[in-house]
Amino acid sequence: MSVNRSAAPFVEVPRGLAGVVVTDTRVGDVRGLEGFYHYRQYSAVELARTRSFEDAWHLLVFGDLPDAGRGAVFAAEAAALRRLPDDVRAALPAIAAAAGRSGPLSGMRTALSLLGAAKGFRPVYDIDADRRRQDTLEAAAAVPTLLTALYRLGKGLDPVEPREDLSYAANYLYMLTGAEPDEERARAIEQYLISTIDHGFNASTFTARVIASTGADVAACLVGAVAALSGPLHGGAPSRALDTLDAIATPDRIDSWIRERVVAGERIMGFGHAIYRTEDPRSRMLREVAQRFGGPRVDFAVEVERRVEAILAELKPGRELHTNVEFYAGVVMELCGLPREMFTPTFAAARVVGWSANILEQAEDSKIIRPVARYVGPRAPQAVPTAVPAA
Repeated sequence: MSVNRSAAPFVEVPRGLAGVVVTDTRVGDVRGLEGFYHYRQYSAVELARTRSFEDAWHLLVFGDLPDAGRGAVFAAEAAALRRLPDDVRAALPAIAAAAGRSGPLSGMRTALSLLGAAKGFRPVYDIDADRRRQDTLEAAAAVPTLLTALYRLGKGLDPVEPREDLSYAANYLYMLTGAEPDEERARAIEQYLISTIDHGFNASTFTARVIASTGADVAACLVGAVAALSGPLHGGAPSRALDTLDAIATPDRIDSWIRERVVAGERIMGFGHAIYRTEDPRSRMLREVAQRFGGPRVDFAVEVERRVEAILAELKPGRELHTNVEFYAGVVMELCGLPREMFTPTFAAARVVGWSANILEQAEDSKIIRPVARYVGPRAPQAVPTAVPAA
């Protein structure tokens, strides 16, 4: 073991920085023991129940919740930023083809980087707060356009141009399917999007802030966040939760299927959370959204939830394991006609606003995030061996 004597004294922290406070934030917080989270000073769930996505976007990026007039102005301003630069649009077929089976989220990493270059995004270190905010708006407004275009191109379909007369959520569904969604489905997706805008210092948010701390441009920060989100331990669970419902298939198989996997030590996708020790408030809200639709799929999901929690309580006493956001998010997105390969990209279409708010906040601090690692390899220095000539 080696200690870097030239650096400041080491501070021992848990693996994965669990529970470590790394900075102050005004963006929001997650109170896991209470089953509560908020954006700025407002309950995120209450915002999802009562306000539009654009209102929540304004709150996160500008710091205040707009009245009806200002909200309408902001929504129109954001809608006008949805169209892509011509050179970005021209490159999308090649990006979609290269991404192949990796899908739209993989392609968006490249497309976002290209978007930043095409728009001339400059390092956040070199620009003022207003320009930074405008860069985040332009990038976030373009994300649904990029994602849906890449998805459709990957399916051999032409992209659908955005419409400025539709809300963020309705326009997203329209660009994805080519048909204007009904009000019920547009609102359901909007509530899902609002509920997933931000959620503490998760891996992708922290990644965005680390990159912002270097002074890099907004597109670079967002590309890093998307890369972190693409990992299956972070953003890839909504479709896997639906896979659980498919695998169980019928109510009479619930108990045997769940018991077998719990006894084997396997994880039940859609259950448990790193922060919450109570019911995930996002799951509770999305269950309500799903139950507005009703039907056999929703009834089955509710029954699976009930039995899984009962079996987990029996086999793992003392542990609070409830559904997390992915469980009912998958159900809601399926009910609204989204293909499973678009579940995590849809999550990104919401989280880009939270990333933006965190990038803007981090850019206010000129201190780079630069932790250290403890070296545990062979003792150094050792003599470098002489190269043996090839035979």
